This record gives sequence, structure tokens and C-alpha cells, in this order.
Amino acid sequence: MIDFEEKFLELKKHFDGELYVDKVMRTIYATDASAYREVPQGIAIPGTVDDIKALVQFAKKHKTSLIPRTAGTSLAGQVVGSGIVVDVSKKFTKVLEVNKEEKWVRVQPGVIRDELNFYLKAYGLYFGPETSTANRAMIGGMVGNNSCGSNSIIYGSTRDHLLEANVVLSDGTETTFKSLSNEEFETKCTGGETKNDLEANLYRSIKEILSKEDNKEEIRREFPKPSIPRRNTGYAIDLLLETEPFSDSDESFNFCKLLAGSEGTLGFITEVKLSLDPLPPENKGLLCIHCETIDESLRANLVALKYHPSASELMDHYILECTKQNIEQSQNRFFVKGDPGAILVVELFGNSMEEVEKKRQALTKDLEEAKLGYHYPFVTGEDIAKVWNLRKAGLGLLSNLPGDAKPAPVIEDTAIDVQELPEYIEEFNQILKKYNLYSVHYAHAGSGELHLRPILNLKTQEGNELFRTILEEIAKLVKKYKGSLSGEHGDGRLRGEFIQYMVGHRNYELIRRIKQDWDPDNIFNPGKIVDTPPMNTNLRYTPGQDTPDFETTFSFDQNQGILRAAELCNGSGDCRKTELTGGTMCPSYMATRNEKDTTRARANILRETLTQSEKGNAFDHKEILEVMDLCLSCKGCKAECPSNVDVAKLKAESFNQYYKVNGVPLRTKLIGSFSKGYQLGSLAPGLFNFFVKNKLLSGIFKSVVGFAAKRPLPVLHTTTLRKWYHRNKEKNFGCPQSNQSLGKVYLFCDEFTDLNDTNIGIKAIKLLTRLGYEVIIPDHSESGRTYISKGLLKQAKEIAIKNVEKLGLLQKEGSDSAPIIGIEPSAILTLRDEYLDLVLDRLKEDAQKIADSTFTIEEFLSNELDKGKISSAQFNKDEKVVKLHGHCHQKALSSLVPTKKLLSLPENYEAHLIRSGCCGMAGSFGYEKEHYDLSMSIGELVLFPTIRKQPEGVLIAAPGTSCRHQIMDGTGRQALHPIEILWDAII
Repeated sequence: MIDFEEKFLELKKHFDGELYVDKVMRTIYATDASAYREVPQGIAIPGTVDDIKALVQFAKKHKTSLIPRTAGTSLAGQVVGSGIVVDVSKKFTKVLEVNKEEKWVRVQPGVIRDELNFYLKAYGLYFGPETSTANRAMIGGMVGNNSCGSNSIIYGSTRDHLLEANVVLSDGTETTFKSLSNEEFETKCTGGETKNDLEANLYRSIKEILSKEDNKEEIRREFPKPSIPRRNTGYAIDLLLETEPFSDSDESFNFCKLLAGSEGTLGFITEVKLSLDPLPPENKGLLCIHCETIDESLRANLVALKYHPSASELMDHYILECTKQNIEQSQNRFFVKGDPGAILVVELFGNSMEEVEKKRQALTKDLEEAKLGYHYPFVTGEDIAKVWNLRKAGLGLLSNLPGDAKPAPVIEDTAIDVQELPEYIEEFNQILKKYNLYSVHYAHAGSGELHLRPILNLKTQEGNELFRTILEEIAKLVKKYKGSLSGEHGDGRLRGEFIQYMVGHRNYELIRRIKQDWDPDNIFNPGKIVDTPPMNTNLRYTPGQDTPDFETTFSFDQNQGILRAAELCNGSGDCRKTELTGGTMCPSYMATRNEKDTTRARANILRETLTQSEKGNAFDHKEILEVMDLCLSCKGCKAECPSNVDVAKLKAESFNQYYKVNGVPLRTKLIGSFSKGYQLGSLAPGLFNFFVKNKLLSGIFKSVVGFAAKRPLPVLHTTTLRKWYHRNKEKNFGCPQSNQSLGKVYLFCDEFTDLNDTNIGIKAIKLLTRLGYEVIIPDHSESGRTYISKGLLKQAKEIAIKNVEKLGLLQKEGSDSAPIIGIEPSAILTLRDEYLDLVLDRLKEDAQKIADSTFTIEEFLSNELDKGKISSAQFNKDEKVVKLHGHCHQKALSSLVPTKKLLSLPENYEAHLIRSGCCGMAGSFGYEKEHYDLSMSIGELVLFPTIRKQPEGVLIAAPGTSCRHQIMDGTGRQALHPIEILWDAII
């Protein structure tokens, strides 16, 4: 390995991209979204086509291999291998050319599918194939797997849109494959217009293979039915056969048909040309057919197909049950009635909504007459996206099942003639019953392909053997129906072993010959399509694998331990969001575009290290700290990851455990004890503020501690909120007596509002008092947020216990316990989140009661508005525009809807959300010297540019103290807490 590393790194001399051989990078690239795991020799992130050519020559010379990779969301192990993983997702990301008239686009393989469509919208064009991973799946991967998606009824697969491909061949030369006339094809075969002997041989060989009558007969007899549009079984020689040189067809020969679905085994694609469609019709709606059983839904599907829908997608009751516990997806269940056995979502479209409505009525009538379904809600407008998000989250949601038994990706991609789908599924489930198994059913009913995942424990020998047995059994069933074992996810490591059975020995040998012709040295992604190892080897979990238990400060009982909490990540890559696709998770990845900075990588490094560590303290590994370092603890993953992998919690616990062996750094101690330091400074705030504002003194402090020189330190208010509260309580806080008494509220006086943002706290108390509430600041400690964020969980636990004991008494006083409300989201939401996992068992019940009674101040006032207790009449009629940036913890654990609603409460106030993720400050993160530049880069993605565009009279609102500081530092604009805006507007 040392010899390889030295030779590999020598490439850097003439390499524009990046090369890695370190343990961390090799570990996080050892898995994708499949059940497989294999540690590669190295990682290459090429910057140019010449880099890729150099890698091909290197692999040829040193007898290694290249595994092409984009987003790494493959479900059959396509991008797992022992060679060099070549990740083009970071630098091959350009849209090169659009031809509006001819409706095509040229792109590099790292262009994200959804972002391509954002770009094409200005041209009135659209790339149709839409995987459930479309907000991070990239065109290169879609070509490799021949991806399609929910709308393939209309748009087909990626293969159907692939016009041309620029490819680096196994000899290091580059060529272009495209549609050829008969004359052009013959010229290629003779070596004319080809760039080398290898390319000419590819055409000669395929001509020889497909010209033989016995080969033609065998291919047509053994390959899947032509009536099945989704088929990715081996190389698509059956489709090449039906082109002009070899059959009576109007379709020209194009090697792109072979490249699509070839999983990077034939060459390295550097650029593709895709055909496009006009933008999809805007007039559409979803008929969500609620059925009692899977069989009923599949028969409803056949009725629905008569109305030519653009999609017909299924979710079974297992998927729907998982959505109840997911923070984000639970909000998308608005259309679900009762507990259906399955819901079939049928998308209808037309030239007008009247036409769509007629289709809905007719389809609903047909279903009722056939006694199919019991509830038929029709969803239109913005709610359509919510339903599709619920459906697309299915794969990740399945990982939420507690314990080691999970829905296994083994027989999830079978495609059958849609008319035979009900019978096939009935036989399929009968086979599973033989083994006392049941399956999850979801996805593409309209295309004859359901994703089917039996529940298996792959950590056991029995589970490992069943993994293979079930695939063998279902392969026979698929063959019986002349279907395809892979409809859209590809063969990969999972199904490659069974291609010979599915297409016959003779056809398999033809496929092997093609691989040999294209790649004689086996450089490109070996072990896929042909000569695949046994499908139950090199799995992420090995039979008999032990799952060690660890004593942690946080409770991970819900996940059966911290290791299983990390194992919830199935690699689906939802964390590879960008500022264009939106969301909060993961801010550091959005700025760096490094796989190392994804939520997935952090879960992977923790899983790998805890599983394999031989140290007494398994957390005592710098690799964990290295990968966790750029986690901003934004909590975005807790809500947006379908598997609810809470990396902020995993990070805090990991650092907590690491410090037990290695000690706590000075800066970490200082940040954790922020409240104590500033509390001490509040005895002489003027002197304290002079120190933090003085360039020389504060500069020395920042340099010694490790804070960024450019970042101003927070200053103290002239008094604390608690002091002001007690001084002014008897005077009703200087407010006139309200005409109504709306009851009491407990204001949680968090450390940031108490010491730094005192003026906001004062305005909050005055606002509540003016509205008619009695405000009480109860006896409690600081929130402990700073300790949690730095992994100082012993101190955080002590604080949580004290606060639950104190606040728990309030909740026991009488039956009309008052709500606990807070101003700073990161502090008040600690009571709803981390406290539940920090307190002792005897306090769990009290902690839950407190959590149920805890609200951000915006949540509380929004609820009161809904009850009619406050109204717009209490505020002025000035005209204001407000731009709102939400705090990450609000987005993850609460909602921005209450805040937006409140900011629109004054009659003529107009509030708009800034579509930003994390601001980049994240508590102390943005203050730390090594994180400052990244912090500002995150702000520059959306937040800063948006604010800079706002006219001076527009108000900027930000509930989070960190966010307000970040906005000031990045734009020079003062952001206000929403409560300040409301206070200024009250009459």
C-alpha cells in the first residue's frame, strides 16, 4: 500500500484536481447508498479531462482500477470498489451549451439533475427523468444507472434522452459516441473517422455480434419483454439489435444505448448531450387513492393508467407509518385519512384545470364503481410538492426502524409488464411468506416497478444467507414473467451475479466479450455487470458482527445505542443539498462541496470507527474529530435527513468522550463557560466592553484563544434582563394596564438575552404585558447551549437536571400550568430537544411535560393569534416589508410559519422568507479562527447577497442572536428580532 501511495501521489505533479490516500477519505468513500462496503486504495477528484486520462494511464500501468462516482446514491454498490474512486461531483459541474431550437443540452457529468432544470427553465425546456434523489443525483450517475423515476410513463429513462457522450476509453484516448447512419457505421468499422484502433474494433466487434442470426434469436428470446420500458439487465444489446444496421428499424445505431446503464464499466464519460422536452404542464393535480390492501392499489393502478397520468406512485402502510415520526415528513401527511394499507398517488394533467378536474371526476367514478379505494383526496397547487416529498422520502424513512433488522435493498428493483403486476406481487409475497418475511412496497406502480424491501438483519448469518436466497427465488419469479431484475437502480454488486441466469449463458458470454473489447485490462469499475463477486460478500455488515454498546452521557435508548444511531444513515445522500435546491442540511457541504463535509460522511466515520476500534475508548480517534469538525450543529439533519440522523447530537457525544481521554482545550472551556465569563463581566459592563472593543486588547485575547481577528466579540448590555425585570416588575414594566388579562407566561431568561440582547428581552416583556399577559421569570439556570455545542456534556447534564427539577415544579402547580416561552431559539428549544436525552430516568416524565409546554415566543403568540386573543387591530397601519432569516434550530425543531405569521400581523406589514439555509455563524463556530472563512462563505451562498439587495427601508428579521451578529458582520445591516419589530408596531 505504501508503494501505491507514493506512486499515486506522484500524479500531483501534473494533476489539476485533488488526490487522497489518507484513512479518513478512503473510509468515507468505502460505502454508497447500498448494503456494500469496500475500502478503496485512493480517492481522485479530477479537475480536467486530462486528469482523467492520466488516471486511466496510471491504472493501466499499475494494474489498478477506476470507480467513477458522482453523488454516490447508487443502491446496488455501483460506486464501491477496491481501486481508485474518481469523484467528478465537485469539479465537472458545468452546463456547457443549450440549443433551444433543437431542444438539447450539453453538460458535464457532475451537473445535478434538479439544478439542470433550474437552468433550463429560462429556455422553456426540461430534462424529464426524475429520480427520488433528483436534488442531488447527477447526470453522470443517471447515465451510468440509466435512471428514470416517477414520471417515466411520459419521459422514459435517461437512455431515451442520451444523444451523445464524450468518453475516455481504456487506452486513454477520448472519443464521441453518437447516432450514426448505415454509411457512417460502416466507415467506423473500417477504421475511417475513428481516432484509434480500439474504437474501430468496438464497431467491428458489435457488428459481428449483432449480425449473426443465432445471436439475434437468442437475444430476443432471453432478454426482458420489449413491453417493459424499464430494464437494466446487463448491457443493452437487445436495444442495439433493434437499430438500423441489424433490424428493419428507423432508429440509427448509437453506442450511447450501451453506455447508458453500463455503470462506468466501459469507459469514463466526461460530457453528454441530452435531448429535452418542453416544460411540463402547469395544470395538474394528484388524486391520492386510499386503499385497504396492496393488491387493491395495484388494481386501481390499472384503472388509473387508462387516463394517461404522468405518474402513478405507491406508498404502503409501512412507509406511511414511518412518516408519522419524521419531523419534516409528518407535516406532509395532511392528505392522509386513517391508516390505509396503501395510497396510490396519480398525477393528472391537462391544458386547463377544468380538463384536469374532468379527468379526476371520471377516474374517481371508475374507481368507485370498481370498488377500489375508500378515500380520494385531490391535491393541487403548492401542496403537490409536499405529497411528492413524502413519497420520495420513502427510502430514507425505512432506515428508522429500531434495531438491526432493516428493509434490505435486495429485490427492490424488479420491473414487470404493468398489466401483470398484481399477479406478480401476489406470487412475490407468497415466496416471502415461506421464509416468514414481509416486504415494504413503494414507488413506480405505473411503470410496473415497485420497490420491494424485505426486513432482514444482515449482521446475522441467517440474514446474510436469506439476503442471497431471496434474490435467487425472486430472480426465478422475474424470469417467469420475462421481466427485468433491475428496472432503474442497475445491476451493480447486487444483481450482477444473476445476469447470466436472467439472459442466458450465451447472451452473458456476449456481454463478457463486450466488456473485454472495451476494457481489456479491466480498468473501469471491475466486478460490476460481468464477473461480479457473490452478492452477499463485501457487505457493510458482516455475519456475526458484534454491535458494541457504549456508556454515553446523552441517552441513545431510542436507537438502542449510539452506534445504531449512526447506522441509521443508509447513505441516501439527502445531505448533499446545495443552496439552489434549498434546505438547511448541510451548511458546510453547501460551501465546500466536499463529501467529507456531508452528514453522511460524519455518520460513516463514526460507524466505521466505533465498529472497528480496538482502543479502550473507541471515541479516542482523531479521525472522528477531523470529520466532525465542520459540523455546525445546525440540527438540519435531525429534521431533513429522512432517517433523522442527528449528527449534532453524535458530534457532541463524540467530543465529550474524546475529551475524557485527551482533556478539554482552553478555547472549548471558555466557550462552554460563556455565561459565567459574561456574568462576571456584567459586574462592570463598561470596563468589560472597553476590553472587547479595544483592537489591541481584544486582538491579543483572540490570538491567544484562537478566535478570528476579523470577528467582533459580543458586548454586554448595561444591565442584565433579570436585574431590569426585578427593578421594573412592580411598575408593570412601564406599561399601561391592559384592558384584558390573558393569563401568565413563564419567560425562560436564556443567557444570551440576559447578558447581551437585554434590550430584546425588555421589549418582549413589554410587548407581552401590553397585550395582557402576566410575565414571570422563574428560577432557573442558563440553558446549557454553549456546553452542549462544545461537547461538554457533564456540565450540560447538570444544568439540564437543575432546570428540569425547577421548571418541573411549575408544571405541577395546578391544572392550568402556564407555558414556558423563550426568545433565543437555540436556548429555548434545548428544553424540547437535548434535555429529554440528558436528564436522569427519574426526571424523564417531567422533562417531557416541560418539553410539551415549551414554545418559542413566536410560536406562543402565533397560537394566541389563532385563538383570537390578539389581533392586527392592536398594531399600527404603517407599510413595511420584512425579510425573515430563520434560525436553524427553528427550522429543524419548530417552524418558521409562526414567525412569518406574526410579522404579517400588522395590517400593512408584508413578510417574506429568505430562502437561506444556515447563516454560517452557528454559535461559536464563526468566531473560531480556523472556521471564520467557511462561516462567511456559507453566509455568501444566499443570505448575504439577498440582504445586500434589499432597499434601506426593508426590515431584516432574524430570531437568532448568532444570525443577527453574522448579518451585521457580513453585510453591515442590522437585523432585528421579530419581537422588536412587533414592539415598534404596537399601538
